[in-house]
Amino acid sequence: MKRVAIFCGSKMGNDPKYAGATKELVETIVAKGIEIVYGGGAVGLMNVVAETALAYGGTITGVIPDKLYEMEVAHTGLTKLYRVRDMHERKALMADLSDGFIALPGGVGTLEEMTEVMTWAQIGYHSKPCAFLNTNGYYDHFISFFDHMEEQGFLYKSLHDQAIVEGDVEKLVGRLE
Repeated sequence: MKRVAIFCGSKMGNDPKYAGATKELVETIVAKGIEIVYGGGAVGLMNVVAETALAYGGTITGVIPDKLYEMEVAHTGLTKLYRVRDMHERKALMADLSDGFIALPGGVGTLEEMTEVMTWAQIGYHSKPCAFLNTNGYYDHFISFFDHMEEQGFLYKSLHDQAIVEGDVEKLVGRLE
């Protein structure tokens, strides 16, 4: 894997474990020579991703829509920063630039980004791995909902099985590789 997209919160969350796990993940990825693509923000866990990658000498590319750039939430010290028209263009470019995807804790935007790339995998647009870093059980309820969707006949087992879910950074990165 040459480059991985990270989807995560524009907020820090209430538990410092989220920032700690984010730093650990980014340090591990950078140490393996894997480049990072993320949403381009300088706020919340997004900023932790960027600052950690830069501190450890990593290559980090941001993709940010004009509206968010104009709201002054863009990180301007990245290796590369793409400005795009909207969220649709952001997700498409992030997917094109990446060999896999990791969701860290975040809100509805993070879930929407990750479920969209999983949907693209389901219909055959790509076969890139999709992983959730389940820090402190953050994604337990979401993954349980996957079980429910499958039980109710709305989710293919293959898509459910495709989702890599790990609470441990080393295991997650190992499974992605």
